[in-house]
Amino acid sequence: MLENIVNYFTNTGVDVYFVLLILMALETILSADNAIALAAIAQSVEDPKLQRQALNIGLIGAYILRIILILAATWVVKYWQFELLGAIYLLWLVFNYFFPGEEEEIEITDKRHLRITSLWQVIPTIAITDLAFSLDSVTSAIAITQETWLIIVGGTMGIVILRFLAGLFIRLLKEYTYLEDAGFITVGFVGIRLLLKVWLPDALIPEWVTVVVVAIFFAWGFSKREIAESDSGN
Repeated sequence: MLENIVNYFTNTGVDVYFVLLILMALETILSADNAIALAAIAQSVEDPKLQRQALNIGLIGAYILRIILILAATWVVKYWQFELLGAIYLLWLVFNYFFPGEEEEIEITDKRHLRITSLWQVIPTIAITDLAFSLDSVTSAIAITQETWLIIVGGTMGIVILRFLAGLFIRLLKEYTYLEDAGFITVGFVGIRLLLKVWLPDALIPEWVTVVVVAIFFAWGFSKREIAESDSGN
């Protein structure tokens, strides 16, 4: 789908910056599941200041890894093992979220949490999680264009968008009961999509199906809002 959109505007002589605007809009839509996963990981750090620090440093690391991935993309796409590792990692995150260890079962709240306790555990986890998500998007990008600078600009915009979305989701996770669950279900969907790409490359799930699935789960995620204590007292 992305390839058809870009080819259409390229063939009709539309300026490349307009194509970048389209890619940025699509990046915003497709980054929702990534952003909520990163927000949940950052949220495992209690201090709000440290949460922001974890996101900032983690996404700087994620950006460096993205650039390395983009520059090595023509080599990486030759080896399906990278996508398999990305899929396994994302599915591990989902499993670790829905089936936490005993130490998470004694949490004061009923919220599920990843088994991450320190800032320096969170930062590399954020970077690696974004890299796992980027495997699919970067390989799709090089199928659309061979212009490395264009892919790098798109990846840069993606990181900036991701930072704002993750910061927003950290606040929203406290307000909506099912949002975190919905986010990790979509993370699992992305992991399964990567597995299918490895095992059944001819049966790859189209991007529009991914958008629809993400939209459905996020609609459910926003379906119940928790009542704040200040509101319940009125």
